[in-house]
Amino acid sequence: MIINENRINETLIVSLEGRLDTTTSPDLDAFLEKNFPSINELIFDFSKLDYMSSAGLRVMLKAQKAMSDKGGILIRNPSKLVMGVFEVTGFKDILRFE
Repeated sequence: MIINENRINETLIVSLEGRLDTTTSPDLDAFLEKNFPSINELIFDFSKLDYMSSAGLRVMLKAQKAMSDKGGILIRNPSKLVMGVFEVTGFKDILRFE
């Protein structure tokens, strides 16, 4: 997985490429932990994310909780496959999508 970041003031846009799974989710988790203190908005662009496992869902839930006082996270452009994971697990109801 490749993590691309774009920071605009206190907004962090994270674009992921590849697979967010058991192997790669610790990398994203560590990246986000490092950035949480300095941001007020977190946006994920999933247009190039091919797959997400339950390990990736855990990272999304952790990010949502960390950003809950700041409005949560926003997920943009999930593929049908990735959106299906959010729908089946009920995460679609607790996260914001665009």
